[in-house]
Amino acid sequence: MPLKILLVEDHADTAEVVSILVTRWGHAIDVASTLGHARRLTAECGTYDLLLCDIGLPDGSGAELMRELSSRCGTRGIALTGYGMPAEIDAARGAGFADHLLKPVPAQALKELLDREAARKAKAE
Repeated sequence: MPLKILLVEDHADTAEVVSILVTRWGHAIDVASTLGHARRLTAECGTYDLLLCDIGLPDGSGAELMRELSSRCGTRGIALTGYGMPAEIDAARGAGFADHLLKPVPAQALKELLDREAARKAKAE
């Protein structure tokens, strides 16, 4: 089952590659480069099935966005980040991210997580 995904990533090349892969795998994706843009795109609950989000953004933290969407909309998320120390991974999980992938993001690992989320969505419907 295809997912509607919001990617929040301020590095243009990373955003482009992830967007191409996700689209190739049959999912729909919107891209935001800032926390503010992401908040505008997620103003209404139910818009996205999944958040793929960098932690370090130019105008705030992706963890902050994950906490907001998780509590307000029940959105699930995967952190795509360069922050990989155990305390940083724990903080991302504490913010509500279900999974954590280090950049550069391994394509196969991302595909497996998206497949799992799509199966989860199909089972829920």
